[in-house]
Amino acid sequence: MTPARTTRLLPQAYRPLFAHADFRRLLPALAASDLGDGMSVVAVAWLAIEIAPPGQSGMLLGAALAAYALPGATGALLFGRWLRRLPAGRLLVADSRIRAVLLGCVPLAWATGVLHPVLYVALLAGSSVLHAWGNAGKYSLLARLLPPDQRLAANALVSSSVSASIVIGPALAGFLAAVISPAWLIGLDALSFAVLAVQVGRLRDVSPRKDGTHAKDGNGSEGEAAPVEADRSATGLQLLRKQPELLGVLALTWFFNFLYGPAEVALPLHVTDDLHAGAGLLGLYWALFGAGAVLGGLAAGALRRFPLWPVTLGIVAGWGLTLVPFGLGASAPVTLACFTLGGLIYGPFTALSYTLFQERTPAAWLTTVLAARSATLLTAGPVGTALGGPLIALLGPRQVLAASGIATVVLAVVAAGVRARGLRRVRTPAPG
Repeated sequence: MTPARTTRLLPQAYRPLFAHADFRRLLPALAASDLGDGMSVVAVAWLAIEIAPPGQSGMLLGAALAAYALPGATGALLFGRWLRRLPAGRLLVADSRIRAVLLGCVPLAWATGVLHPVLYVALLAGSSVLHAWGNAGKYSLLARLLPPDQRLAANALVSSSVSASIVIGPALAGFLAAVISPAWLIGLDALSFAVLAVQVGRLRDVSPRKDGTHAKDGNGSEGEAAPVEADRSATGLQLLRKQPELLGVLALTWFFNFLYGPAEVALPLHVTDDLHAGAGLLGLYWALFGAGAVLGGLAAGALRRFPLWPVTLGIVAGWGLTLVPFGLGASAPVTLACFTLGGLIYGPFTALSYTLFQERTPAAWLTTVLAARSATLLTAGPVGTALGGPLIALLGPRQVLAASGIATVVLAVVAAGVRARGLRRVRTPAPG
């Protein structure tokens, strides 16, 4: 089947994206790295259990999972002075190369018998230290490759790839782990980032010029002019203070992720304690959520004609409402349907959030601002997860799921009120 005929089979919102050769090359490489990370969700934990000293598997498991994610926030703060000067593509390449090399050292150390737990945690931590910048570089690169009216569709495809990896990656890792060690699965993740680094390196130059403009995009038009030097002299948080709307998006997303944390802890205990079921049912909950999130993410490309802020607030409220039936004692089939609907509702959120940042941020500041966004949001999930344990001990898992949903609905209502008040202030002229 020819590429032109394949493009005609796509929904209308996505067809223009594949007219850009750079985007066509980049998307499969991003999808491969997402799949590699999806497999590593299982492989990192499994390998930690295998190499842990007797009686210390829980401690090493927690350290390994934290090391695979949290150092990105530290890297965003420590290295911002130097990294904010780099073009988006070079940041993505740097992050991909570091992950490829250090994650690639895991199977080599395991095969040679020198994979000590301390070395394992250190390799994982080192591999993630630039990940906030790499993630920022990815979405900045999309903004520079594509014209503004195609960014939402591109963000939707990329975020749907991440959602799909949550479903496919762990299942594939479970299948492959019956044949090979989890260390080699981490090696496959490393290989996927090596491929991504090569593909990004092949893209045409879309970095800012010295005069503050950008190289021509796929349509032949020049990017938005912006003061590059301002990007070099200010941190992401300083730049965000000048953009109250983006601060609002960031605050909304942080609390959204924070309130999701207790639900993530409560769901497994709801399955075992309230429903008296096993791991199979828990896996079904997450598989259906992931499938819904993929479909919802792809649907985001069709939301271009709707105001992004109201849709974003509607997603937050809708996700919260899908958790309320858990607290009402609904049966497993009902809550499975609710969790699937929740994934469908949640699916477009990431794409919409990134699109708001891309549209409201001057081009030369975008990578720095997105890195600050990533670093800030890395703290939300762990804080919410840590709160989940005490809440479950106090209320029970079913009630925590419902409380998380109700609090999320309240968050959407409060955010809508704050935004409406801010809009009234802008529209009301000053007296005198």
